[in-house]
Amino acid sequence: MRRFAPQPLILEWEGSMIDIVANLSKKTMTQTSLPPLPTVISAKTPAPNFLSADFRQEVSALTTRLFIQLRRRPTTLIAGVLQPLMWLLLFGALFSGLPKGLVGDGQTYVQFLAAGIIVFTAFSGALNSGLPMLFDREFGFLNRILVAPLVSRFSIIAASAIFIIALSMVQTVAIISVSGLMGAGLPSLSGLAIMALILTLLIVDFTMLSLGLAFAMPGHQEMLAFIFLVNLPLMFSSTALAPLAFMPTWLQWIASLNPLSWAIEPIRYVYSHSVWAWDSVVFTAPWGNMTIANAAIALLSFGIFVSIFIRGTLRRGVA
Repeated sequence: MRRFAPQPLILEWEGSMIDIVANLSKKTMTQTSLPPLPTVISAKTPAPNFLSADFRQEVSALTTRLFIQLRRRPTTLIAGVLQPLMWLLLFGALFSGLPKGLVGDGQTYVQFLAAGIIVFTAFSGALNSGLPMLFDREFGFLNRILVAPLVSRFSIIAASAIFIIALSMVQTVAIISVSGLMGAGLPSLSGLAIMALILTLLIVDFTMLSLGLAFAMPGHQEMLAFIFLVNLPLMFSSTALAPLAFMPTWLQWIASLNPLSWAIEPIRYVYSHSVWAWDSVVFTAPWGNMTIANAAIALLSFGIFVSIFIRGTLRRGVA
């Protein structure tokens, strides 16, 4: 094969183009080179105001999204109302033949059971509150929320707590109404206020715990396994179905230290007593007496402990 030598004209043209490109590059770098940035002392970003209009707007928008999901899939609410009513009807009928006064002076078993069902329903809803957040994390929607210019990412947690509190109040009204029709009567207005306070403390405590687990668990299967593992044992190791005096000593210690019992006994007391006081003794534990005020303080302390325990997990999760 015959090889052709490059023509001198082509070599001269290529050399000229190389020189032109090199000169243009040097000129561009000279013109676009920026002076060093001055050192700027950045001030601390002020802490977000949780009472500001922007924060309330964020919480309202995130809460509205959860209610829209509920409206599109109302089976969650329907099942959440029907399940505790079935527990109340079945267990109420099962133990309707118990001797009077066995569960308390002048108290029927339906009255006794209603408080346990109310608390267990609120607890179950709060423990499941992390699942929507976990699905948002798996499907990538949480990343869209986190890149938004939020005033505070605590609004994500506040919206979940408000949503669960609203659902639990609907379930509580249904349980009180049905138990009233079954002869349990109705609490007083002040008793209803105490019930709302105790349920709010319990829901906030376990909602924070569930959201922390939602960021700590690798997936929803592990989260569901944890919920199934602790749900019923916490119920049966509390005073939801039987009074403390019926239990062996070792179970009395466990039940008296169970946060569900701290919520059940004050609600049970105001359910059957129209007149109550903060120092009214709601149950006698192996370690001493617990009053309504003690129960509220214990639930508040448990919430503070949970918030400290999961603070690092939540910060990493919403970072």
